[in-house]
Amino acid sequence: MNPAYLLVLPTQKDASTGLHWTNLLKRTPLTQVPVLVDLNGNQVWLNCEQHYSSKTYEAPFCHSAQCFRANTNQCLSCPAASRPGCHKNTCGLMSTNPVTQQNGLGELGQDVLAIHISLGTQLGELFTVPQFLFSCAPSFLLQKGLPRNIEGVAGLGHAPISLPNQLASHFGLQRQFTTCLSRYSSSSKGAIIFGDAPNNLREFHGHAIFHDLAYTPLTITPQGEYNVRVNSIRINQYSVTPVSKISSTTVGHSGGTMISTSTPHMVLQQSLYMSFVQVFAQQLPKQAQVKAVAPFELCFHSKNISEYPSVELVMEKPNGPVWRISGEDLTVQTQPGVSCLAVVNGGMQPSAEITIGARQLEENLVVFDLAKSRVGFSTSPLSSLGVKCGDLFNFVNA
Repeated sequence: MNPAYLLVLPTQKDASTGLHWTNLLKRTPLTQVPVLVDLNGNQVWLNCEQHYSSKTYEAPFCHSAQCFRANTNQCLSCPAASRPGCHKNTCGLMSTNPVTQQNGLGELGQDVLAIHISLGTQLGELFTVPQFLFSCAPSFLLQKGLPRNIEGVAGLGHAPISLPNQLASHFGLQRQFTTCLSRYSSSSKGAIIFGDAPNNLREFHGHAIFHDLAYTPLTITPQGEYNVRVNSIRINQYSVTPVSKISSTTVGHSGGTMISTSTPHMVLQQSLYMSFVQVFAQQLPKQAQVKAVAPFELCFHSKNISEYPSVELVMEKPNGPVWRISGEDLTVQTQPGVSCLAVVNGGMQPSAEITIGARQLEENLVVFDLAKSRVGFSTSPLSSLGVKCGDLFNFVNA
């Protein structure tokens, strides 16, 4: 495949949950399958118990090369009549609902997957992966926490059969993908771009959209999650907490900063959260504060606020690159005339001290360069160029 080509998935925001989803083209004949976008998921998993019909579905035998690639040596046999997700002597693969953290064992399957190629911002034909590996997960994993009508999860984590790794391996792409998630949940579509987008999608309508990328080291946790190191947090240049209180990623306990699409808002460890809320509130008129609206604890009359404080995450070291988060990215309107600081108390021992949520990723280009173990992020929002994520590609026929 031409190295200048990119592979592109359209994404949409679900208004009720604030999470993002995409349609995967799978099966024979090709069918649109709506799935949640899970940045840290280990694989694609789907509900095969209902409405899964395909002429090309196969279940690899236990101890086969496919099972080895999926990093599973667990054998599974289904006593019922054979169907997708129910065969004898196949591999068992654990799938997780990323919102509820509920797990379920299912069958490793393989089937056709198709995805649009792109040369620049123009969508091209569909390219296929004939034997794409995924998990047929139990249907109970879909019962809580996910947007309506979702049939599975598209895992983008750094695991052997995650979506990015299978696409890179099959098409010979650079192990890199870029997210540009749309903030708008109506007709505007964001994108996940697989391949070297910074070099192959340099300009959009005369704007160098990747010109101001800053990079910081990327750490992969034992669970396959994407973590970065935040050295300090500033709100309007006021420090939130001593640097020593924000730990680097440490195996075995919470620490570090996780980037996630399975939570809509930023989540902070409790002591860090208390300090953050205190400093944020100090930057706004006290008389503007109103009764809190759960799950948030700091809310304001919108009309009394001309501009919300900006937040800076100083990455890696004291003078490291700065990930700027505008006040708009950290506030939500909970009722007419009332906005709240959309940061959540994660308790004393969360999985990460800081979780950057989907809201903070929206309307920004975020590059996950797995080949070089780094994350790139725009130091200024796309809006400063008059560009939205929904403008990048024409998804009318996608």
